[in-house]
Amino acid sequence: MTTTSPRRRTEMLRPDGTPVRVLIVDDEAALSELLSMALRYEGWEVHSADDGDDAIRSVREFQPDAVVLDAQLPDLNGLSTVRRLRRELPDVPVLFLTTENAGAERIAGLTAGGDDVVSKPFSLEDLVARLRGLIRRSGTTTARPESLLCVGDLLLDEDSHEVSRGGRSIHLTATEFELLRYLMRNPRRVLSKAQILDRVWSYDFGGQANVVELYISYLRKKIDAGHSPMIHTRRGAGYLIKPGE
Repeated sequence: MTTTSPRRRTEMLRPDGTPVRVLIVDDEAALSELLSMALRYEGWEVHSADDGDDAIRSVREFQPDAVVLDAQLPDLNGLSTVRRLRRELPDVPVLFLTTENAGAERIAGLTAGGDDVVSKPFSLEDLVARLRGLIRRSGTTTARPESLLCVGDLLLDEDSHEVSRGGRSIHLTATEFELLRYLMRNPRRVLSKAQILDRVWSYDFGGQANVVELYISYLRKKIDAGHSPMIHTRRGAGYLIKPGE
C-alpha cells in the first residue's frame, strides 16, 4: 500500500452540519489505524470495528455514512456482513477491501453486495477519492462552503464570522474569533503561546503570554460550556483543539 497523504478536503457535511461518518471494519489493527488517520485528515469522523459482530453493533450506534469493509473477517465473510449491515442501514455505501489475488468471480460477487472494491495494496488517496464519490452519490451529504471550518460539532464560517457548536450560535469578539480560527485551522496540533501571539496579536514573544491564557479562558467559557471540552492545554507546550469526547 502506498502511503501518500491525501490532499485535505473538508467540504463534505451531513445534513445536520456535522462531519461525515465512516466505519472501518478490518481485523488488521495497523491497517485500520492507517485508514483512520487518512480519513480523519479529511475532517471526517471515524469509528473502527475488528469483526462482523462488532461492525453490526457499531452501525447501530454510530450510524455511518459509508463503510470500508475487509472482505474476509475472522467471524464472517464480506457478503454475509454486508447483508447484516443492510438490515440496519439499507442504503449505506460499502467499499470492500480484497487481497490482490482475489479472483474475478469473487470480486464480482462482492460488488453485487457492496458498491465498490479496492484491492490491497492500495493508494490511500485513491481509496479516499472512491469513498468521497460513494458518499456524494448516496445523497446523504451537503457541500460545505470553502469558508467553513469544522472540528467535531464546532463550525466557524470565515466569511460571515458566524460560530456555532451543536447547532447553537456562539457570539465571539473579533480577537476571540481570530484565536479560534487559528486553532481550528490546526486541529489536533499543539500551538505554542509564541505562535499564537505572532499569528493572532502579531507580537514577538516577550512577556505577553498572559494575554493568550486570558483569551483561551474566554473561549473555553463560550465554546466548551455545557459540552465536552475541545480546547486543551499541553503544559509547557501550548494549546490545541480537537473534537469533544
